[in-house]
Amino acid sequence: MDITTIIGIIAGIAALVGGYLWDGGHLEALFVPSALLIVVGGTIGAVIVSFPMARLKEIGKALSMAFKEPKRDQGATIDEIVDMATVARREGVLALEQRALEHPNPFLRDGLMMVVDGTDPELTRQILELEIDSMERHHEGWAKIFEAAGGFAPTMGIIGTVMGLIHVLGNLTDPEGLGPAIAVAFCATLYGVSTANVIYLPIASKIKIRSKEQVAEMELMLEGILALQAGENPQLIKKKLHSFLHQERKPTEGAGEAVAKA
Repeated sequence: MDITTIIGIIAGIAALVGGYLWDGGHLEALFVPSALLIVVGGTIGAVIVSFPMARLKEIGKALSMAFKEPKRDQGATIDEIVDMATVARREGVLALEQRALEHPNPFLRDGLMMVVDGTDPELTRQILELEIDSMERHHEGWAKIFEAAGGFAPTMGIIGTVMGLIHVLGNLTDPEGLGPAIAVAFCATLYGVSTANVIYLPIASKIKIRSKEQVAEMELMLEGILALQAGENPQLIKKKLHSFLHQERKPTEGAGEAVAKA
């Protein structure tokens, strides 16, 4: 579980509610079921209209990507590729066949099998790059769902407020209840703006960041596969692949300056 996503959402909501209570507000005044129904229900409806069912069915996977901490160890991946390059250099790429078949990472497994099968290096690169692009577009589609929700929610909040004000202006016979009724109407705007900026848009940003991290890892594997296929020196492969790591994670001895990729 990615604790930062949960902490961020809780901290954002706590800051909003805490600031309101600090100024002497009452917690029960913030809970208006009708306004919540208009904003949340309206946002969900707009999102459903905007996207095909095939993409909406993957919302669970998108949320899992935002809330679940991925298990990635690029250093271990580099060591594994270097070890396989050493085996291939000593015994030939066919010696990697069984290891490739049993590898848990599907991207690396497919790439290694293409090497074992003697696929042309340029074709190997094209196929793997297409796979990376496809995955990136897939993740971008997930992020757009929450970006759309973040755009619809404030508008639904304004609609809810206008509907509340219509109700208030239609009952002006009770001057004493005018102020509280207007306050209740504006709760819809609060719900719309707060959910957009504390929940929907941050989740979209987290999905994009996770996607970039996964793309970087796959690009590292791609370069490693191609270098292994070309029969490059394992130590040179190791130095090349370390350029994908963040500067603070790079080896300091003999590595020189390398450009860090996010």
